[in-house]
Amino acid sequence: MYKRTQTKTIKVGNIEIGGNNKVVIQSMTNTKTKDVKSTVNQILELEKVGCEIIRVACLDIEDAKGIKEIKKQIHIPIVADIHFDYKIALEAIKSGVDKIRINPGNIGSEENIKKVVDACKEKHIPIRIGINSGSLEKDLLVNGKVTVKGMIESAKRNIAILEKYGFYDICLSLKATDLDLCLKAYEEASKVFKYPLHIGITESGTKFSGTIKSSIGLGILLKKGIGNTIRVSLSDNPKEEVLVAKEILKNCNLYQGPKLISCPTCGRTQIDLLPIAKEIEEFLQTINEDITVAVMGCAVNGIGEGKEADVGIAGGIKEGVIFKKGQIIKKVKQEEIIPELKKIIIEMIKK
Repeated sequence: MYKRTQTKTIKVGNIEIGGNNKVVIQSMTNTKTKDVKSTVNQILELEKVGCEIIRVACLDIEDAKGIKEIKKQIHIPIVADIHFDYKIALEAIKSGVDKIRINPGNIGSEENIKKVVDACKEKHIPIRIGINSGSLEKDLLVNGKVTVKGMIESAKRNIAILEKYGFYDICLSLKATDLDLCLKAYEEASKVFKYPLHIGITESGTKFSGTIKSSIGLGILLKKGIGNTIRVSLSDNPKEEVLVAKEILKNCNLYQGPKLISCPTCGRTQIDLLPIAKEIEEFLQTINEDITVAVMGCAVNGIGEGKEADVGIAGGIKEGVIFKKGQIIKKVKQEEIIPELKKIIIEMIKK
């Protein structure tokens, strides 16, 4: 069981979000959605590394129509990201989308909003309302600046539109680029609303800076029990977003999967450790089992510091020892370390 701030539960395809369900990992494609082949290929790669829900941009009707063919070739729920044009939302629903991301207030008249809501109700498709600091309604700004109060008020307005038509399968996000603003908005939202929260730090930056910013912000929220689904927004390959999200969740004890322990190296290290650590890390990204692997630079401290690992290596002079739970099981040459360690890991997870 996962201890989260209690919310309503919604269903996106075959995945439940909210309540006491696990925190679900999302990402977004950067392909043109109408380019079905490229979009499918990217989604399949994201599935391999642990993406559980995928979002695609729908800029026009052709993008929305592409969802029908994309769904036939992927294995996870798909979300359509739509702005301004209600007709695109209707076409995405017709194409079998599993969830819609809109702001009801910017897709047209009340009559058109109702058309989208009615179509979602008929197909049991949830809607995510995405409040973003960069596009907040002008009348909610204070001296031109975004405030927590303004973001909460925007959420209330948009939720009220959906609830007016008896729609309650809602997910909510309140993303900002400023870390303090984002955290405070989500903390307040968790008190005000009972809808599940999609958490993320919008436009957080590159793989380097964005990983740090997202890890700090999302880690704080998750440790407080806030957040039911997560997207790490990076200026990089979407695959990196999923990998970072998994690491954040693993370190918050909210995701079961492999963990790597590796030492920073020092003058005692006498093997080429960094390539070993990187290759084993990439190898573990293809595994879903709950296993801890240690890659340590020396036998002086390495075995002791890695004794909690299920399996690990500690370097020597152009060689290494392989150990399980702190007990040495064999010595191997440096060039044999990676294949031997992979072999042992595979044997362990098959048992």
